[in-house]
Parts: sequence; structure tokens; C-alpha cells
Amino acid sequence: MTSRADVAQMIDHTLLKPESTPEDVKALIAEAAELGTYSICISPSQLPVEVPEGLHIATVVGFPSGAVKAEIKAAEAARAVADGAEEVDMVINIAFAKEHRFDDLQAEIQAVRDAIPGKVLKVIIESAALTDEEIIAASKASEAAGADFVKTSTGFHPAGGASAHAVKLMRETVGDRLGVKASGGIRTAEAAEEMIAAGASRLGLSASAAILAGLE
Repeated sequence: MTSRADVAQMIDHTLLKPESTPEDVKALIAEAAELGTYSICISPSQLPVEVPEGLHIATVVGFPSGAVKAEIKAAEAARAVADGAEEVDMVINIAFAKEHRFDDLQAEIQAVRDAIPGKVLKVIIESAALTDEEIIAASKASEAAGADFVKTSTGFHPAGGASAHAVKLMRETVGDRLGVKASGGIRTAEAAEEMIAAGASRLGLSASAAILAGLE
């Protein structure tokens, strides 16, 4: 079993409900600091925020549908970084993957990559909505465009969230060259450990406290 402290340092402690208030974000930051998570992940409208030293700030762009123009995602990412984000989780245009337009997919990821040089870029491929072949191709496009991570899910898609199968496929595709973030529907310590065993190097969690308590 992975240690509690090690798992905490893999967690993006997440609050992306659209009704979340600045007070909710302050509570999230306090909880993240207490739990020792790697980062918080919040909506870009909540930036900028102040966090304790050692706690990183992640945000999302094109969230949750991904169905906006690449230049809008790039502008949103650049603004988020200007507002203090260190990591950006972008949602792909899922239709590009479903239509096997992987050159277009790579181009939109590249547009965001170019907009935030030196910052961490995670690419949300919404794996539950894709076939295995589409997961592999989307992961390859992410790597070719210079992403730092591929990520399973927004947690908002009706097809579902992370699966160990998708995480394993993504890890096999990107090897040790990129990180793999499992996110969406991970609510127990057992589920978190299953994702880590499948190859996840980062976890997007809102139930971080309960999951870490289950590792003690």
C-alpha cells in the first residue's frame, strides 16, 4: 500500500462545482494545506488566490465540455497563468477524437501549450467517452503537442469518470515520458490505490480527506 503522505503529494485537491464561492475556495485551500496535497484545482474565475508555500495552483480551461475554439482555450489558459495558475488542465474537443481528427486535436493542444510556456499542461481526453483506439490516439496527440500529462476525465461527463483500464492504456501509450492523471468518480482509498497501480502519477480528487483517512 502506498503511504498516506506519498498519496497526498499526488493529489490535486479539486473544487469545480459552478456554484462554488470564494469562501468555499478558502476552505479548500485550508483543507489542502492540512492534508498536505500537492495542489488545489479550482475554476479560473476564482483566480487569483493566495496559498501557503509549497501548495501549487491548478485550474481548468475549456471546462467542462471542451467544445470551444482553440484560440479561446489558449487565451483562457494565458489569462489563468497571468492570474497565478501554475498548472492548466485543458479539455479537448471531444468531437475531434470521435471523428479521428487527431491532427486538429494536436493543433488545439499545441495552441494551449504555446500560450503557457514553462507551465504544466494536462490534457483531459474524457476517456469514458472514447474507444481504446481513441484513447491511445488522443494520448499520442497530447504527447506530440508537448503536454506534460494526459488526464482521464472532467468528472462532469455522463459517460463516467476514470477507470483503471483507461489509466493503464494511457500509461502504456505515454510510457514514463508524461504524467497520467486519474480524475472523476474516485471516492475511496481502494479506488485511488487501483488508479495508482494502473499507472496514475496524479489524482484529481474532491474527496481527498476521506480517501487519505482510508490510508491511515
